[in-house]
Amino acid sequence: MAPPTTGEDSGNPDGDDPSEVAVALAEIDDGLADAVESALAGRSEVVAVGVPLGLLPPVLAARERTEGDGAWRVACRPGVADALGRAFVLGTEVAEAVAEGEIELRTVAKGPESERVLFATHARVDAVAGPEGARTLVAEEAPDRVAPAARAVRERYAAATPATVGMPARSRLLAAARETLDDRFADDVAAALDALPYGAVGRTGEVTDRTLLVAMAARHDHLLWDLRRWIGTEANSERDGGSGGNGDGSGGDEANTEGVGIAAGQDLTADRRALVRRDLIESLKMPAGDGRPQLRLRAVDDALLRARPEEVLSVLRGRFALPLDADGRVRDPGRDERRPVWARRRRDKN
Repeated sequence: MAPPTTGEDSGNPDGDDPSEVAVALAEIDDGLADAVESALAGRSEVVAVGVPLGLLPPVLAARERTEGDGAWRVACRPGVADALGRAFVLGTEVAEAVAEGEIELRTVAKGPESERVLFATHARVDAVAGPEGARTLVAEEAPDRVAPAARAVRERYAAATPATVGMPARSRLLAAARETLDDRFADDVAAALDALPYGAVGRTGEVTDRTLLVAMAARHDHLLWDLRRWIGTEANSERDGGSGGNGDGSGGDEANTEGVGIAAGQDLTADRRALVRRDLIESLKMPAGDGRPQLRLRAVDDALLRARPEEVLSVLRGRFALPLDADGRVRDPGRDERRPVWARRRRDKN
């Protein structure tokens, strides 16, 4: 079942900066997403143009409810495909739909028509119309009007540029996780992807999808090197000096194995250090033959260890919301910093 697409569950309730997807979902007028899903479900040979990021979830949901039918042709607005490459939950689901042949993805050229949203089949054309804040879906079914309108939609799609999603398909993501890491980690990732709303996490704020994956790996005591092998795009050994220039125990050429392409392996450094500073995980140096020691990630926080996979993100956000001291660690009030009784502000009992 697809994650929630609209409403309070589409964003981040814990105060971190909202993801691009959460912002896009919030921009969709009330009822429009449901109207799009209802209008498209069960229809064949759908062609869509001008689709914004926030309307991709109902398009996916409608395609999931439609058996067979081959690929729906979807041309999105400029920038949507790029945003999907930073959208862990939605991006992997769109990539899966593309890999399964359920959707063909393109990007319309920027211009006066790029934001006009149209959905067409042989017997009906739907358009998003109305002023901002009150947009609705308007249908046209008169045969003499549908034929030329549907032809125009197909022509707009044909003129659009084929697009790729910078996130892996979920099946590939999880299969690689089982091979490179283990079944327990892959099951955790699968459970989180199934449960988290589309806009729950992205690349904005302090807790990103990379932070989440480092924490999940630490729950199972995985090597940082193995996580990098799985998560990474092809690493650049020259940038890190070929031997773990970040001090993370990357093992030279072996660390350059091409992974599923969520992010460059080196991008995990800041996330790992942030988790260590907040006493959520620790990094243990492990002997690695003649090379630099490998770092084993280990969760040390009880709440992180006890959380269900879908709760890990909330645990992280709760800890990251706590204030830090001058050394960047979670501030400990300590008895010496507490005011004496006579210096405390008196509370009004009423």
